[in-house]
Amino acid sequence: MPVIGLLSTTSDTITARLRAFRAGLAEIGYVENVAIDSRSADGQLGRFPALVADLVRRQVSLIAVLGSAAAALAAKAATQTIPIAFGVPVDPVKLGLVASLPHPGGNATGINFFTAEVMAKRLGLLRELVPVATRIAVLVNPANVGRGALTRAELEPAARVLGLQVQFFDASTNPEIDAAYATLVRERPDALFVSSDTFFTSRRMQLISLAARHALPAAYPVREFVEAGGLMSYGTSLAEAYRQVGVYSGRILKGEKPADLPVMQASKFELVINLQTARLLGLEVPPMLLARADEVIE
Repeated sequence: MPVIGLLSTTSDTITARLRAFRAGLAEIGYVENVAIDSRSADGQLGRFPALVADLVRRQVSLIAVLGSAAAALAAKAATQTIPIAFGVPVDPVKLGLVASLPHPGGNATGINFFTAEVMAKRLGLLRELVPVATRIAVLVNPANVGRGALTRAELEPAARVLGLQVQFFDASTNPEIDAAYATLVRERPDALFVSSDTFFTSRRMQLISLAARHALPAAYPVREFVEAGGLMSYGTSLAEAYRQVGVYSGRILKGEKPADLPVMQASKFELVINLQTARLLGLEVPPMLLARADEVIE
């Protein structure tokens, strides 16, 4: 029985996403005839090299990476022979994971699901939903190397076009989230923009509760925030992305080479709005925005 070493940033990897990964495997014929050895860095990205080293020692059949560039890089650095199927939020060519998108050329391939590229769109949607907003607080995780600079590079010019002011707040631990909220509440922004980060997703209940306590309209990167009571999300459908990682994992286990499987680009994006939360905040969702939503939670 083949064994897949599955790497994720947090143990709170969303159940629906794991189900999507398994669904992708099942499409290729792997249901009960495959073992999955899951490893989590528990939010500490520096743990990935040790986790990967253990999977390599165990001689797993394949390493699958769900949503972490740091995990994919650690896997690539640890082995040139064990196949790697990844889902990463940034360009894998720039990361050095593959030679090119159509011809990966090594032992790794997968899907690039966009995060930075959709941030400007999410900011514009937040402006549509809260048209009186002019000052936006942006929450970023400085422990996610490069993400802060990337977020600034995408949002600052977009904010200028929209006539918005953005102010950045750092948080990489639970206490820092509380501290960041305490500071931004004193600054009295009109709305909050939570950047894409698996740590923030794992702490979504804390973030949503704080936003509700301070009556702060907030835009989030993935639907799980809105399903838990957040106001709005816009981003890549990660369930679809992880399904594709499962499909590629299955195809590789069947004998196809990662070098010959082109890196896919995410093409499914979703806007989710929580109407109940909007009412609690005293917001009237524009009809045109409701019509464009992929899902409206009553």
